[in-house]
Amino acid sequence: MITLREVTLRRGVKVVLDRATVTLQPSEKVGLVGRNGAGKSSLFALLAGRLHADAGDLAMPPRWRMAEVAQNMPETDDSATDFVLQGDTPLTEAQAQLASAEAADDGHAIADAHHAISDAGGFDARPRAQALLMGLGFKSVQLDAPVNSFSGGWRMRLQLARALMCPADLMLLDEPTNHLDLDALVWLEAWLQRYDGTMIVISHDREFLDAITKVTLHLEDAKLTRYTGNYTAFEEMRAERMQQQQQGYEKQRERIAHLQKFIDRFKAKASKAKQAQSRVKALARMEKLAPVLTAADFSFEFREPLSLPNPMLALEDVACGYDHTVIVRGIDRSVLAGQRIGILGANGQGKSTLVKTIARMQPALAGTITEGKGLAIGYFAQQEMDVLRPDDSPLNHMIRLAREVSPHAREQELRNFLGQFRFEGDMVNQRVGTLSGGEKARLVLAMLVWQRPNLLLLDEPTNHLDLDTREALSMALNEFEGTVMLVSHDRALLREVCDEFWLVAGAGVRPFDGDLDDYQRWLLDTAREQAKALREQASNAPAASGNRKEDRKAAALLRQQRADQAKPLRRELIRIDNRLGVLFSERDTLEAGFANEAVTPAELADSGKRLKLVTDEIESLEHRWLEISEALEGLAEA
Repeated sequence: MITLREVTLRRGVKVVLDRATVTLQPSEKVGLVGRNGAGKSSLFALLAGRLHADAGDLAMPPRWRMAEVAQNMPETDDSATDFVLQGDTPLTEAQAQLASAEAADDGHAIADAHHAISDAGGFDARPRAQALLMGLGFKSVQLDAPVNSFSGGWRMRLQLARALMCPADLMLLDEPTNHLDLDALVWLEAWLQRYDGTMIVISHDREFLDAITKVTLHLEDAKLTRYTGNYTAFEEMRAERMQQQQQGYEKQRERIAHLQKFIDRFKAKASKAKQAQSRVKALARMEKLAPVLTAADFSFEFREPLSLPNPMLALEDVACGYDHTVIVRGIDRSVLAGQRIGILGANGQGKSTLVKTIARMQPALAGTITEGKGLAIGYFAQQEMDVLRPDDSPLNHMIRLAREVSPHAREQELRNFLGQFRFEGDMVNQRVGTLSGGEKARLVLAMLVWQRPNLLLLDEPTNHLDLDTREALSMALNEFEGTVMLVSHDRALLREVCDEFWLVAGAGVRPFDGDLDDYQRWLLDTAREQAKALREQASNAPAASGNRKEDRKAAALLRQQRADQAKPLRRELIRIDNRLGVLFSERDTLEAGFANEAVTPAELADSGKRLKLVTDEIESLEHRWLEISEALEGLAEA
């Protein structure tokens, strides 16, 4: 078991743990929750031995093997499969033992090493590693691709697979759901439910925590409190405890009134759609948790839009992509005032591309986008630095924004406004590049609120938000009078906010008739159909006729057909390779230019914008390159 007795832990002058006492039993699955900055990662570092307690005792079995998701981005030419295999430390140690024994020509040691490799499951390790990669969304053609060929989000998936590969007694997972789409997230839930070791996970995904944890540790004000139950049970117990202790009923009633407005708005829709029915359940849960929401020191609301054009915009035969590479085509959709649209689809299908096109961040490649008169778009980028400048302060950002949308705003007014989003004192002058992910996300939210939009385009807004801030965002979105289009892997936020869903798949966009549970079933059905199609394709080879001459003729005809199908794909692959060579060279030149002190701020800004376009095009072309390679591999196998 793991035991903390009167443990005190400091980071600099900040007390992270103050005389914390808690016991975790073997095989318990634990959710560690608390606000950003509360010290959750510091507690992980203490358990992993990277930090030592300032006072008290930490006891855990000395022979326990520990697995942890490394946060650094790997730089290696090793294949994806080999990189994940290296996470199996018993196997790696046994293989090193074998290499040493062979070098010494020690027969007994060689035999012992082979036994160790067998005990470590070495003979089926590669298929196990590849199964992990496939579960996390990698395609078969990517299994042997070098790690350096993957983007940052995919490399973090590789780090997760590497941690899961280790036969650990204790697994520490810090935000494992970041960079995952829903199908990979559902697969990870199932895998972790089968894991029989002790697990502690930090996550801001409520439904993920509910699915895999049975114990919750709450870290608040340097106090560590154990609750028996998943996150929902913790919230209810905490709400009951706070209700018993709470004295500020005036503030509580004010927040309950907001919740009641939230509930009244959607109750009438409960009989019309599954989405509305699931939403009413979410609202009922929020009503029970009023004391918890009341205690949160952060809340905000979107100001009433100046106008509500209807329709907000109309897309007619629109194609989205980068340069001449189309990712989504044939979009014929209208966005109406007051709609709450959740955008579903796997990574790489074009969700962010669609949102960026609507947000005017990139032009449509074909078709027409007609905007309603008075349309005011507020865009939350998945990568906050798409809209933030790392060398500017929060106050600089607000001053620049105010010049564009409200030139008469005074600096003190902007400072007070930033204070509502927890930017107080000297923090308003801190460089954005030094802010945490959660602080950057709050700054983007502040900028959205100030713009007074009537259409909100939110691309993964919760990636760096703690649970309290997510709850505040959910409430603000439901009180917002304009239109919301939301891309998110946070199922709780999708359920609470969205009335309808669009599905981006197969290079198109269509309405999805169902709720998130239906979508998860659709993902499973789609995976089964794809597997079935591959099996049928493999079994559809023409049967031998018994006439060798005819068989050779048929085989030659089949080979020619496959070659004809492969030619245009190979030509496109060559074009992509040539284009990528040009883009890689331009990217290197742009990145080198940032170190040139003679470059003016305006030139830096232009270079930053161009670098963003180049990077996006590279990612899109790499995605297409993998698709073509997979198709060519399929033709070769056939």
